[in-house]
Amino acid sequence: MSPKLSLLLFLIACQYMTAAIPKSEKQALIDLYNSTNGENWTDQWNLNKPIITWHGVEVENGNVVAIRLMDNNLSGVLPESLGDLTKLRVFDVAFNKIKGQIPRSVTQLNRLEELRFGKNKLSGDIPEGIVNLGQLKVLDLFHNELSGKLPANVEKLQKLEVLSISDNSFSGRLPQGLGELKNLKRLELGNNQIEGDIPESISRLKNLKTIVFAENKFEGKFPSSILTLPNLKIVQLQRNNFDQFHLKNSLPAESGFALLDYDNEDKFSKGSFKAIYLNNDIRTADTKFDDEEENQRPNYEY
Repeated sequence: MSPKLSLLLFLIACQYMTAAIPKSEKQALIDLYNSTNGENWTDQWNLNKPIITWHGVEVENGNVVAIRLMDNNLSGVLPESLGDLTKLRVFDVAFNKIKGQIPRSVTQLNRLEELRFGKNKLSGDIPEGIVNLGQLKVLDLFHNELSGKLPANVEKLQKLEVLSISDNSFSGRLPQGLGELKNLKRLELGNNQIEGDIPESISRLKNLKTIVFAENKFEGKFPSSILTLPNLKIVQLQRNNFDQFHLKNSLPAESGFALLDYDNEDKFSKGSFKAIYLNNDIRTADTKFDDEEENQRPNYEY
């Protein structure tokens, strides 16, 4: 046997050995396939073939570390056995038709870095235990049918960079702990029923690039210090009950805003909305631009 052929066979064998995951993890994948009508997925899994051939599944060192099934025609509900995928870092099932509640078992996935449920039909609340996912960087729940309040101890998510819960039915007041999320870049809460004042502590989030508070029940004086954050590019505050006189007089004389939108004033922007929308640094999955077609599917990348 030639050295090249031997190396090729060795590499193939390594791939298959890597794909030999624990039985509990394989069963969790099968449960996911069956409970979300896998036979109707756009890219289906052949359950009789090695797991490394299953669309969207990434295996590393004998464990499932990523599941990426965005826009793959998943329907049905998510199984509780997802909690058995203990090494999972990425779970992305955005842009599907999944209903039911967020499985409480996902709060056991303490290595999770990205949790993307955006644009589905999920209902119920956010499991309180979500704040125990200390590695989480992206929590995307936008455009579902979720309700309830934001977790009280949200400050425990110290690595969080994206919090996107727009287009749901969340209510209550914002937790003060939001101001402790030092790595937060995108805070998108638009089109909910959240009320009360905006915590002044948010002005400490120096990495914020996007704030979407539009279409809620916020009131009072919007903290002017937030508008001076050094990296802020997109601000949407319209259709709330803010003190408009105070807000207008709080606007910095000069700013680097790409988009500033609030009630009773002309929208301020630099460049075209499409250019803003496609900018990698400030791209947002659910920011609404009136000049764009309402039904245009967002470019869903971070």
